[in-house]
Amino acid sequence: MAGAKNHDYHILSPSIWPLVGALGALCMASGGIMWMHKAAGGGAIFFIGVAIVVTTMFSWWGQVIKEAHAGDHTPVVQLHLRYGMILFIASEVMFFVGWFWAFFDFSLFPAPVMYDVATHTTSLITDAAQGAAQWPPKGLEVLNAFEFPLLNTIILLLSGTTVTWAHHALIHGQRGGEKKGLWGLFGVGDRDSVLKGLWCTIVLGLLFSSIQAYEYAGAPFPFKGLNYGASFFMATGFHGFHVMIGTIFLTVCLVRAYKGDFTPRQHFGFEAAAWYWHFVDVVWLFLFVSIYVWGGWGAPIHGG
Repeated sequence: MAGAKNHDYHILSPSIWPLVGALGALCMASGGIMWMHKAAGGGAIFFIGVAIVVTTMFSWWGQVIKEAHAGDHTPVVQLHLRYGMILFIASEVMFFVGWFWAFFDFSLFPAPVMYDVATHTTSLITDAAQGAAQWPPKGLEVLNAFEFPLLNTIILLLSGTTVTWAHHALIHGQRGGEKKGLWGLFGVGDRDSVLKGLWCTIVLGLLFSSIQAYEYAGAPFPFKGLNYGASFFMATGFHGFHVMIGTIFLTVCLVRAYKGDFTPRQHFGFEAAAWYWHFVDVVWLFLFVSIYVWGGWGAPIHGG
């Protein structure tokens, strides 16, 4: 019969959201560049682009959720969605490879500069008596890797276990139960490990971001004018941005879990969020070892 579906694939209906999203991204990029160059209207164009992109996210992903409820996400479609998420995470890996590359290039081939803590300026070392090039730059104080960075490492590792707890609870149907005690105030049943695990993971993610913001506020080196500061803040800052994205991702999953959108057999949205969170965990371990521990080894510690 003509028009009958005799395959497991989902043929998408025409949608305006890819075009709207592309225009929003163009506005964001153009407005951001104009804003950084202090051009008139740059900030306004940037935030218009942000609004368009956020609207596209809500509308397009909302449409995907409706398709899942309609039964369009067959096992074959779910498999290909997983392939797409794997490729996205692989592209994110290469994004962070660039920042690690920059940091290792600066550290293994250091420039002969000296940092002045009082004026937050750098100067070239021209006199051999001042010493050779070193990393971190001479005169720079670094953050103690075994204070807040180590605490944040423990927090992220713990959050990885809580999101895994929630995932396995979802697979095994550990939902519901009597709503009592502290969990009952949040509408969580005593047997609902899915909601418990998600709540714990989100709280830990917010705690990580708060501690990192506090650490940045007291950092003893600037962002600009210093290769150590630039590479440090770009690598750890983009990771922090990804933590915030992951926290939002998990919050959306929490709302959907309350609504009963996930089942043991169909929960790709939750699975994608869990994969993304584990990726964030792994990147932080490399950042902690490479930048905080190895990258600051032998330098004077701030406040130490």
